[in-house]
Amino acid sequence: MKKIVFGLLGVLLLGIIFGYGASWFFQQQQDETEEVHVVVAEVKPTWEIQLYFTAPTGDYLITETFEIPICDEDIDCIRNLLDGLIAGSRHENISVLPKETKVLGVEVENDLVRVNFSRQLVDFHPGGSSTELFSIYSLANSLNENFPYLRQLQILIEGEALQTLKGHVRIDQPIYADFSFGHPPVSGVTDSPIDGKLELSIDQILQNANKD
Repeated sequence: MKKIVFGLLGVLLLGIIFGYGASWFFQQQQDETEEVHVVVAEVKPTWEIQLYFTAPTGDYLITETFEIPICDEDIDCIRNLLDGLIAGSRHENISVLPKETKVLGVEVENDLVRVNFSRQLVDFHPGGSSTELFSIYSLANSLNENFPYLRQLQILIEGEALQTLKGHVRIDQPIYADFSFGHPPVSGVTDSPIDGKLELSIDQILQNANKD
């Protein structure tokens, strides 16, 4: 009789242990199933800038709005601006810098910004007086538009101040922004600011491109 009682107690004890074990197991499964991972994406503030590209007609500069991350230092934002110009137009405008170009360095000294480009800016540039002119002034105008205190741009190639990019506009001294290149030429008028500059001789282009 005692054996039967002890046997029943053993079976009951095993049942209780099994029941608690099963309950714990299913509870753990339920907890894992109900666990939800929430990923919060960090939203970084941005700054709208204006970049100058050549209009589809090829005879004046036109602006496009880009967004870049807000930077702690102006030099970082200047680099982002330059990267935007190198990346090219997002619309149907003509890009002004070869996509192969790299920015090797940026220095700011008072109202002068000195930008050191890789050799690809020269090697992959298509050339032509108007194309060269617009490449240079898209840089100067974009920088001055978004950083008004930067009145002068010095272009360096692999650390060297070349006389020109492709033989037309001098870049061996600082360049000032010239927003007259942003006015569309009036239809039928041949002496508009843009047309007039594009019809000048090479010597006249060099003289006007380097005036203060």
